[in-house]
Amino acid sequence: MSESKPDKWMSWVALATAIIAVFAAVTTLYMGKYSSRAILNQGQETSQWAYYQAKSIKSYIYEIQKQKLELEMMSLKTGQSGPLADKYLKIMSDYDKQIKRYDKEKEEIKAKADDLAKSKEDAQARAGNFGYALIFLQISIMLSSISALTKKKPLFYTSLASVSGGIFFFLDAFFLFH
Repeated sequence: MSESKPDKWMSWVALATAIIAVFAAVTTLYMGKYSSRAILNQGQETSQWAYYQAKSIKSYIYEIQKQKLELEMMSLKTGQSGPLADKYLKIMSDYDKQIKRYDKEKEEIKAKADDLAKSKEDAQARAGNFGYALIFLQISIMLSSISALTKKKPLFYTSLASVSGGIFFFLDAFFLFH
């Protein structure tokens, strides 16, 4: 049997296809990473908003109780002085402190939830761009494979053009150009 010399062009196609496949695998890794981050951040954001709601309810309960005590105190026949009135004022003061504490905690929780929302949106944008990059790279691998089978060089060059789309979206995922 005589061995034929390998076609140099076919060697380049095979090498380029292998490199594109590795690049596609790395892109898949990053796409999964940022998709997972988006999902985790969504869960944490939801938990923060639930926590915010719990603090709002507690604050509202203190506000209602304080208003009730204020009304009761106004209806006292002894007026605004005496040991009973002092007790009312102390309790209302304590309630007021609780309301202020809950309002401060709600602000902190809201800030954290907003940060998580921004992180989630960032991760979603990056994952989407990695997804687009992967599509271009998969198209490129397919075109490169067909060019090797049919020995049509224009298909290989089209494959390389498709890689440029993959590179653009890959870089866009890292740097978020838009």
